[in-house]
Amino acid sequence: MRKTNNPIQKHMSSRAAILARVKNNQPEPSHLPANHLTHPPELAEISSDDLGRNIEQFRTVLTNIGGALVPVNSHEEIKQYISQYFEGPQRVISTLPELADISEQNWENKDPHSYENVDLAIIKAHFGVAENAALWITEELMQQRIIPFICQQLAVVVSRNDILSTMHYAYSRISSAGDYGFGAFIAGPSKTADIEQSLVLGAHGPKGMTVFLLG
Repeated sequence: MRKTNNPIQKHMSSRAAILARVKNNQPEPSHLPANHLTHPPELAEISSDDLGRNIEQFRTVLTNIGGALVPVNSHEEIKQYISQYFEGPQRVISTLPELADISEQNWENKDPHSYENVDLAIIKAHFGVAENAALWITEELMQQRIIPFICQQLAVVVSRNDILSTMHYAYSRISSAGDYGFGAFIAGPSKTADIEQSLVLGAHGPKGMTVFLLG
């Protein structure tokens, strides 16, 4: 076979090869929620089997994007975990009253620049989404909207009964919850892959994210 020196043909061959690899490595398709085009999904309590599948998918996705899922039965277990696995953080803040004895007090409503040295922030999420391990957190749960993005380590507490399957259900839950000023879906620690095609965690935000699955 005669080799070609035409750069356009070489480019098209490379492009075709890349697209072929992408096509052959697609994830398994999943079904859309019932009546997704005409009716919002019901927010009724899901079965224990469905909830178990949601949690396992959430765990898998969160692990793959650099986070960690820690099941706990109480806030006391959260304190024990932090004491054991977070080696001597200098500054800990939390929005949960149950964790007041291990966190700084009266830190809210300060200049955002004053939080630049927060080592560990512990906040609560309204719910999580299994398909992308995202957690929905509004400003009322953050106290300061900069907190989840400026700390060195981020820990989020979410109820195991509040792990939804897809973003379709998530947006339905948000629309039924009333007004909010600011909110964000947060999935895993900060990351970038722009440098030398290598994934770097903690590039412009938390270096690590721990999700405490409560209940």
